[in-house]
This record gives sequence, C-alpha cells and structure tokens, in this order.
Amino acid sequence: MSEDERVPVYREVDFGVARLLPDVDRPRAWLLTVDGAPQSYVDLDDPEYLEFEYVRRLGHVLDAAAPPGRALDMVHLGGGALTLPRYVAATRPGSRQQVVEADRGLVRLVTEVLPLARDAGIEVHAADARAWLEQAPGGSADVLVADVFGGSRVPAHLTSVEYARAAARVLRPDGLYLANLADGAPFAFLRSQIATVAAVFAQVCLVAEPAVLRGRRFGNTVLVAGARELPIPYLARRVAADAFPARVEHGDGLRELARGAHPVSDADAVPSPQPPDGAFSVK
Repeated sequence: MSEDERVPVYREVDFGVARLLPDVDRPRAWLLTVDGAPQSYVDLDDPEYLEFEYVRRLGHVLDAAAPPGRALDMVHLGGGALTLPRYVAATRPGSRQQVVEADRGLVRLVTEVLPLARDAGIEVHAADARAWLEQAPGGSADVLVADVFGGSRVPAHLTSVEYARAAARVLRPDGLYLANLADGAPFAFLRSQIATVAAVFAQVCLVAEPAVLRGRRFGNTVLVAGARELPIPYLARRVAADAFPARVEHGDGLRELARGAHPVSDADAVPSPQPPDGAFSVK
C-alpha cells in the first residue's frame, strides 16, 4: 500500500471496534485504537521509533536487559499492533518472541494490514494470556512483558499472586518481568500490584511521570521486577532524558508508596480502574 493509498481501516474485532489510522506525518506509520482507546503505534519503516511514552519506557528496560544486540527469548502478553516485538526484532536480531493476544479478530487485522517480515522471529498466538502462560515451558524466557487491556482495563485474572507466580515460572533465573499498569490517585490498584509482584519477585521498581505519582492525573506506569539486581541507575538516566521525563521509584520510596497494601489472590482480584472520560481516548 503506497502512502497515497493509505486510508483508515475500521473493523469489528472480538472485543470492540478496531481502527488503524495512518499518521500523515510519517509515511508508513499507523495508530491502532480499540473502541477509541489508543492501543499501539507502529512505524513500519522505523520499528525502533516508539511514539507512546510508556512504550518508550518499556523499550528502555529492554535495552538494559542484556548487552546491546544480544538476542533474547521474549514473551509478550498482549499484542496490539506488535510494537515492542518489532522493536526487539530490529534492535536484537535473532530474538525468539512469543506474542499472546486474546482478540483473534485483532490478530487477523494487524497481520493483514501491518504484516511482519517472515524472518522476524515473532510467533503470534491467539489465546488467553493466563491460560497460555500456565502451559508455557518453565525457564524459557529472558523477558516477559505484560501489556494486556480488555478495553481500557487490565483483566482481573492478570493481577493476582497466582498469575505473578506463573510469570516467574516461565522466566529464567535472571529474567525480567515488565508490566504496563494504569491508575490514578489514591492508587488502590497500583499499590496492590506493587505488593503482589513484590510477594513473588525479590527486586521491584516503578517507572512513572511525577505528575501521575503526585496524583495530578490518571496515567500509565511501568512495573519492573526480577530476581536479580535491576538496572535502576541506567533506567533513571534514560527516563529522565525523555521528552516527558519520568522517575524510578524503588527501595524505601516504593515501599512507602505501597504502604498498607496487600498482595491480591485470584479469589479477590479485580480489574484495573476504568480511566476517567477522555484520559486516553482518540477522536
């Protein structure tokens, strides 16, 4: 499809109405929304370009996960338009990546309109993230990225200690767990997720914009966890230099943020909160 032929694509998918909107400023870039909520942004000519700030922060963690260029075994829970898998394929050639996306209609749309290179090393599974994870081989992944939203909310069954243990089982001993979480003050959901992940992983940090942490607005945060020491100094430098600077909370600061929160079990898990009207919508 040439630049002149690009037109918005609308399609009913399993969990709503998906739109692929061409970016007029970048010849082969597209924005994916589902029911008006932004899901992904992809530039097919430049897969290393990350438009969304929270995705850029995830990219910073991936850059620090291993020496530059070293291939990784990756699991992505939540596919969207496959932004991060494309990024890893470009920055770490030879990586083996498993992508799990529950919306089969969305998988068909993305692979049809925004096809992957045959040698990208990316395998897409149309399946429930938790069910797939519980069947995956143990110790098979270097990094697991959780970016799953049903509409604009993280599903409840991906917020519990049982889920976090399933994620930890799939990771290698030095593996990293990354999660995109959205919340606003008073952070009941975010605080519970910090406590939940900390009950499974020895090391945890949180990356977020100061305005979000101060309760001034609803927004995305990135939770990073693992058994090994986290690359906190590197992350702090990278996120501070972004167009919308963020900071890294860890140690005492993170414990203070999560004070009084308790790990969540499957029995009492709830989805992440509904964003306020207009928080993420695209007209």
